[in-house]
Amino acid sequence: MTPDLLTWYDAAKRDLPWRQTTDPYRIWVSEVMSQQTRVETAIPYFERWMRALPDVRALEEADRHTVLSLWEGLGYYARARNLHDAAKEVMDRHHGQIPSDPETFRALKGVGPYTAAAVMSIAFGHPMAVLDGNVMRVVARAQDIRDDIRRPATRHHLQRIVQQWLDPGRPGDFNQAVMELGARVCTPRKPDCRGCPLSDSCLAVRNGSTDSVPYKSPAAKVPHHRIVVAILSDPTGHVLITKRPDTAMLGGLWEFPGGKVETGEGDEVALAREIREELGVDIGGLRLFHTLRHTYSHFKITLAAYIGTITDGVPRPLSAVDMKWVPLTDLSRFPFPKANRDLTRKLTDGSA
Repeated sequence: MTPDLLTWYDAAKRDLPWRQTTDPYRIWVSEVMSQQTRVETAIPYFERWMRALPDVRALEEADRHTVLSLWEGLGYYARARNLHDAAKEVMDRHHGQIPSDPETFRALKGVGPYTAAAVMSIAFGHPMAVLDGNVMRVVARAQDIRDDIRRPATRHHLQRIVQQWLDPGRPGDFNQAVMELGARVCTPRKPDCRGCPLSDSCLAVRNGSTDSVPYKSPAAKVPHHRIVVAILSDPTGHVLITKRPDTAMLGGLWEFPGGKVETGEGDEVALAREIREELGVDIGGLRLFHTLRHTYSHFKITLAAYIGTITDGVPRPLSAVDMKWVPLTDLSRFPFPKANRDLTRKLTDGSA
């Protein structure tokens, strides 16, 4: 099975920018970027990142604003913050050298089992098998495993199998091969079984179960929240933005002030309360500017943006870590979550 997979990979692998190096820094960044992101989407982000931050020292010396700006649009911003913090650990504790020891590398901030296995196998040749969604699908179909892949026990079982498959002579290539197979051939729907190097030995093909394997139990219902934000301007036309704490979701990013509408509240009541709590001021003259929907990994939002003015008080960051009055033309210089970025684009298009 493994020789057929590696033969296929040698002939069919994509020419990706991080496959042209054994530099552990570049491999590390690529693996973090590619998690829960399509490879085609990650490539331009990777290339832009490497132009700005070509090595671990450059990343360590960069400020948080730069790091988050380079990451903006990829989502899962904790990964960027963790990379930044881990680079500081590498410089402070490991003399600027990314650890080649799996346990030492695993101890860096944000490095989980998947990242450790990918970087250690590809950059340093450690025989550590990766397990991600693509790999789980390949293994489950190859062995016709019909247990729920949401269950930790099932994942542990799949991990044991793929570790047994691993070619210790080419662990990095093996890991990339099985991930590539899952991404391009053994796809969730309509897998190309005729083009699969494992089809002759695949039990799901033999048993006609490729459409039902792997099995994943239904996810819990995704909650929905209504969010209201205020676009507040001063007499010079500058707008007020606030910075989220690093420890919060979307930490370190900038946004328009506001928050969640609680049960029983209307938009304007909720927005007035949120602005009072966040900035210590009263607002008025509200008019709806734009409404949009956005989906995060575990919930959905409807975001309503209102244009208004400060009617009483001087704003100061209470729950935010910072605030700024910014010209519309400078909004592009600050890293924003996607929903807020959509608002900045609409504002700078002159739609207000």
